[in-house]
Amino acid sequence: MLFHLIHTPYWIVLGMGVLLFLTVILGDVGAEEVDLEGDADPLEVEVDLEEGISFLTILHWLGVGRAPLILLLALDFSLLGVLGWFFNVLFYTLSGSWPGVVWSGVIAIAALLLALTIGGLCSRPLGQIFAQFSEDTSRDRLLGCSGHVSSAHIPRSGTGIGQVSVLDANRNRLILPAVLPPWATVTPQHGQEILIIDRQENEYIVVAKDSLDEATWLRQQRQSQIKDSEES
Repeated sequence: MLFHLIHTPYWIVLGMGVLLFLTVILGDVGAEEVDLEGDADPLEVEVDLEEGISFLTILHWLGVGRAPLILLLALDFSLLGVLGWFFNVLFYTLSGSWPGVVWSGVIAIAALLLALTIGGLCSRPLGQIFAQFSEDTSRDRLLGCSGHVSSAHIPRSGTGIGQVSVLDANRNRLILPAVLPPWATVTPQHGQEILIIDRQENEYIVVAKDSLDEATWLRQQRQSQIKDSEES
């Protein structure tokens, strides 16, 4: 029953979906997304009943623009393969025989419509999950972020390690080990706002936000940029 020849088209489609998923997982494909009208909600797209459903509405219903296209195709193909196989088995269970040409066509259309509908509904959360996995996970992404001191204070490098609470680009709160640079003149206390300016092996280097140390660091950055531009 599981490997009956009537399931062959659906096994092929399911295999294509699995291959596309493997392509996304093992490769760096689909990182660029197509954004249609700022990822508008399909319920917000106006439909003129006299003119019929617009092409843009159909694309939103399919989930295009909400997730990488290759990821959306992988999901749709996989769903179509599973649903087609399931409907065939269900038909055999209820009737005692495999569907003929007419019923096979009905099952194929029903499986296709249901797969596209489910794929469209899953496109937004799927795209968000994919975006999280596609982000730069290196610690350098936190440079320039601001946060607050969560320990009693932040010591200078080599004299101890403090802790700071920082929000990353995804609004995830992170607790990070932090120290002050050797030239710092202001010691941030608990609850005081800080700015991450650099990192070393196991901790981040921070300075007090809106302080003389921040101004000193900004001046050093400008001088470094001027020097680099002169050398180039």
